[in-house]
Amino acid sequence: MILLTVGTQLPFDRLVSALDDLTGRFGLDVYGQVGISTVKPKNFPSVQNIAAQDFDQKFRSADVIVAHAGIGTVLSAQKYRKPIILFPRKASLGEHRNEHQTATCNQLENRPGIYVAWTESDLERLVADRASLKAASTDDVAAGRGSFVSNLRDYLEQL
Repeated sequence: MILLTVGTQLPFDRLVSALDDLTGRFGLDVYGQVGISTVKPKNFPSVQNIAAQDFDQKFRSADVIVAHAGIGTVLSAQKYRKPIILFPRKASLGEHRNEHQTATCNQLENRPGIYVAWTESDLERLVADRASLKAASTDDVAAGRGSFVSNLRDYLEQL
């Protein structure tokens, strides 16, 4: 199962629409947390928010996570040892206030267990190849945590 999560603060119609289209075309097994997105998926079940008591179960059940570039979701994917496909919101498209999700993806791209879909075509390719996506190992997470925190701190200090 693919778990889609777009966060709770802002709509992310572009990602919901893209995954809904892929689900319709390829018969994917998807469950979505679509937040306040105005697009309601036709091809997979979704909720605005996943109840806290269901969140852990949904993450455990997922084979792969597809998400906005929210740090909490990245950390949850690492906690549950799930590969994650990040699809960053773009401020240039009115999806966020600034380009911090792009900056986050630039820092995280090519780290173990983290895959970035910069475009809808990238998303299609990664979803089609999801069986080969690997989660970060315990050693990968431990090694990356220190450098990630350091890089994130440096980035935030530049803001």
